Amino acid sequence: MRAAVFNAVGDDKFEIRDDVMLIPPALGEVRIRVRAAGVCHSDLSARDGALPQPVPAVLGHEAAGDVVEVGDGVTDLALGDRVIVNWLPACGSCSSCLRGEPYLCMAHVMLGYVQPRFLAGETPVFGMAGCGAFAEEVVVPQQGAVKIGDDVPYEVAALVGCGVMTGVGAVINTAGVRPGESVLVIGCGGVGIAAIQGARLSGASVIVAVDTATEKHEVAKRFGATHAVTPGGLSDLSTQVTGGEGFDWAFDVVAIPQTLRSAWVAIRRGGAVVVVGAGRADHHVEFSPFELLFEGKRIMPSLYGSADVRRDYARLLDLWRAGRLDLSGMISHRLRLDQIDDALASLGRGDVIRQVILHDGA
Repeated sequence: MRAAVFNAVGDDKFEIRDDVMLIPPALGEVRIRVRAAGVCHSDLSARDGALPQPVPAVLGHEAAGDVVEVGDGVTDLALGDRVIVNWLPACGSCSSCLRGEPYLCMAHVMLGYVQPRFLAGETPVFGMAGCGAFAEEVVVPQQGAVKIGDDVPYEVAALVGCGVMTGVGAVINTAGVRPGESVLVIGCGGVGIAAIQGARLSGASVIVAVDTATEKHEVAKRFGATHAVTPGGLSDLSTQVTGGEGFDWAFDVVAIPQTLRSAWVAIRRGGAVVVVGAGRADHHVEFSPFELLFEGKRIMPSLYGSADVRRDYARLLDLWRAGRLDLSGMISHRLRLDQIDDALASLGRGDVIRQVILHDGA
């Protein structure tokens, strides 16, 4: 089958191969024909070494498709089911799952670092997060495939699998933003736009979008932002819209030291910064014990939107069906697999919200 193989950390080119073989599904696994795969900034981070990734690998983790084979022991999926790929499947039995925190389960994700999913010739090839959606087919554990209705276009479903779940979930699940509160979103790519939509759905009265690319400001307003500004104009705008008090919530989708500091400064005393972006393991942000105590502010992680995907995917799609969550409008570019290099190079560009790689049949 065809796949985009990433051979070494730091390479800026993928090898498009037609001879990649998929390791068949084992006990409790399913094989999925990928129809659409979103291009996420995490794919770029894995390529550049900011996120750990064994190589060679097929990247991509935001996808939707059809079940074409089921392994022994699979009981809740059948051939032909339309599914969203869940890159963070929960085992259901570890301490995190039993505490009601399935988004913290690492059982299946860790297997992705030791268990190759493909063969390129005789060379084992890993799949990003155990997936590898920049291939025509993937094998995932049955918990990594969530059945959806046939009325959902593959490209819409793919976005729910990572970016939309991450952004909307950060606002609704992690933060629990309430009507009338003020929200700041730093970074207006796909996840940031999803967070803006989550804030709109939550009834936030003020939603300020921050991005260095001014082209994204009108886009952010189209999806629900009440104001948009570059980082240099944030302080003045905050004074204008919050009376100098600061925002109730700041969602940092970029998650580098400068943006985390900006988010901290921008929230009110007693407010909260929600860390949405993955950032880099070698980056550090300094806070003094005095300010951590005296200002009463909180820093909250939001891994995968604090999601329970078997509940939340359906909720997001119901909001889409009701016309309250714009998913199709988030797709700014539709590409083919051999354009993956251009897709990663375009991330951060002003006209890019979410790019989707379409496979045959999408």
